[in-house]
Amino acid sequence: MSQTAATPTRPVAQPAPDPRDRGGPRQPLLIAQDLKKHFPVKKDFLVGGPATYVKAVDGISFEVAKGETLGVVGESGCGKSTAARLLIRLIEPDEGTVVLDGDPVGGPRGVTVRELRRQLQMVFQDSYASLNPRLTIQDTITFGLRANGISRDKSVKQARNVLDLVGLSPDMFAQRYPHELSGGQRQRVNIARALALEPRVIILDESVSALDKSVEAQVLNLLQSLKAQLNLTYIFISHDLNVVQHMSDRVLVMYLGKVIEVGPVQELYSNPQHPYTSGLLSSRLSMDPRNRIIQPPLSGDPPNPINPPSGCRFRTRCPLAEDVCGAKEPRLAPNSASPHMVACHARAAGSGHSLSPSLA
Repeated sequence: MSQTAATPTRPVAQPAPDPRDRGGPRQPLLIAQDLKKHFPVKKDFLVGGPATYVKAVDGISFEVAKGETLGVVGESGCGKSTAARLLIRLIEPDEGTVVLDGDPVGGPRGVTVRELRRQLQMVFQDSYASLNPRLTIQDTITFGLRANGISRDKSVKQARNVLDLVGLSPDMFAQRYPHELSGGQRQRVNIARALALEPRVIILDESVSALDKSVEAQVLNLLQSLKAQLNLTYIFISHDLNVVQHMSDRVLVMYLGKVIEVGPVQELYSNPQHPYTSGLLSSRLSMDPRNRIIQPPLSGDPPNPINPPSGCRFRTRCPLAEDVCGAKEPRLAPNSASPHMVACHARAAGSGHSLSPSLA
């Protein structure tokens, strides 16, 4: 029996350290502190009355470590996309701060919004609406480079390089227009445009939800390859819990403008601590036809964000709700039973809930 010599394995090349890294690997790359955005509701001036606001994002705080993928999940309207736009300053926050590698964004001594957007880019859900139909693919990518003072020759060279990175031949696609591309190809162009300024963080807001499953898998594999190759950090927003589990290192769960749980992806998926997170994960369809969902994991509709419930905002739908849940708002804090941060009176020691662990 002939034997084939084993092919020697070559070590995987590690990306070079980023010269923009000032605080070292342990310092979070991005910190959001008490971000808040309330949108005023237009009212008939004849009616009068006090002004009302939609509390889209209501005081959220979280960190993103260097080189990680932070998944963000929650029902529609919970504030995921608004939070992303606050981070990149497409929307100005009413309150709160964003810290980029130790430096606050804005202010006389902080990072300017222009510099923030060189290091933080975003890929949107609608791949066609994100592109100017009057510009070729090459002009679309070079536009941002030219706006940042890069010469035309260098901009064109960089555009062709990033097109090649995302799997689109520059000779074939550089002079095409968006309507000549498929949905998957257009999303690759959006990724290339985000990469053109060599950012450190990319926010992916439902970036694969409009794609066919086969194309979605290709784009997800591309994103993981680019992350390893370019030493990127991702904030991955999606409704697809399976995709979030596949892509993320940690997961942040939002509900009605609040962060209610944060934890390592496998720990959170196998042992969710917040009742909303449990219901959200239980809503995933099983591949086994014998394992059918008989009762809905979550009952009722989310409350009105203009007038959310007092205390815990999930209490109107929560099977564990007690009087303390309406009396005071739970604080996002470490949980003794898991490595999660969770905002739930039933998990907080000494909260007054009948299920809360003892302080001893």
